[in-house]
Amino acid sequence: MAMSLGRDLPRDVPVSTISESIMEQTSPTHEPRDFTPAPSNDSRWDKIKKTLLQKPPKKRLIIISGVGVILLMGGVFAWFWQSSNTPEPYDFSTIQMPEPKPEEPVDTRVASPLTGELVEPELAERRITAVMIENSIDARPQSGLEEAGIVFEAIAEGGITRFMALFQEQQPSNIGPIRSARPYYVEWARGFDASYVHSGGSPEALALIKSIGVKDLDHGNYGASLADRVSYRFAPHNVYTSMNKVDSVANSAGFTSSDFDGYARIEESEETEESSGTEATAASPSATSVSFDISSSNYNTSYAYDKEAGCYKRTMAQRPHTDKDSNKQICPNNIVALETTYSIHSNRIHSVYKTVGSGNITVFQNGEAVKGTWKKTSQKAPLEFLDTNGEPLEFAVGKTWITAIPAGRVSYQ
Repeated sequence: MAMSLGRDLPRDVPVSTISESIMEQTSPTHEPRDFTPAPSNDSRWDKIKKTLLQKPPKKRLIIISGVGVILLMGGVFAWFWQSSNTPEPYDFSTIQMPEPKPEEPVDTRVASPLTGELVEPELAERRITAVMIENSIDARPQSGLEEAGIVFEAIAEGGITRFMALFQEQQPSNIGPIRSARPYYVEWARGFDASYVHSGGSPEALALIKSIGVKDLDHGNYGASLADRVSYRFAPHNVYTSMNKVDSVANSAGFTSSDFDGYARIEESEETEESSGTEATAASPSATSVSFDISSSNYNTSYAYDKEAGCYKRTMAQRPHTDKDSNKQICPNNIVALETTYSIHSNRIHSVYKTVGSGNITVFQNGEAVKGTWKKTSQKAPLEFLDTNGEPLEFAVGKTWITAIPAGRVSYQ
């Protein structure tokens, strides 16, 4: 039976409304459908297989064959590339490793109290040894003087000079000829707390050795254990010793060290400045040639400055003063003109020098003359050297010769 779709509807209702009404009446009731594709759990490889399976068999074969050919060619290429680039085996035993850089050795040396030179600590702790050495014409040339750290020079008697040589780090194998003691030398030696080597002496000197406590090493007491008489010189110019002999006797006597602090020294940089003639020493007059008018032509001395060596070459009696054993010319780094009074003893033989008190000095070093004063407060006290400001005068590092001489008898230029 035909359904009358618009029979009960009013006539003035729009067609669209009528259509909607008809659809509501004729369509079955359903939930709205969701057309979103469900998520797939397939892996990439599964997807590739599905895609291949959807292809016709012939195309699948072509694709698979092409991929296989590509993989095969890539493998062959990789094998050839690897084989052509494999390095030759390396012999690591041929590698020479750089030598480890050695550590800089630590300099353990210290300044010698006697010379200021750097020495091993045990040498700086050695006692100072003072040795009386003759300077008569028959005693020349002497042995050991060239090695001495400090040498005192003064007249013994009759205008004949005598030396007192001081040793510390130096250990010569031959020293001499050894002669007798004099009071002024005894007092100078006591100021260094030195062991005093001599062969006899004037009555005043021998008494003074005992009274002021000098460490006495008299050949007259120790004989051949301290010194020998050599055959190439005649008496009394033939008494010689070595530092080994002195060490043996001194150690047995308990003379193993000396209470002496040493003198102030010019720093190395200052020495370089001074030798180059800079303003640092503009106030000091030059002194490359020095002369001492001591007593006579046989004992007068002179010095010529050797700039390259930094020392003064000594001449005595118009001849180079050389050492018998080394044949080297004596060349101290410092020369001291120690001005003091000089007279003759009441016995009309021996010399008398003022040693206690003070006086002027001229120190020659680095080619220049430096003024100052000396001071010795007692017979036992050390001999001090002061500059014009009263401060310790600085010496060049090295050897020093000290000549006791009246004022006005030293010249230089």
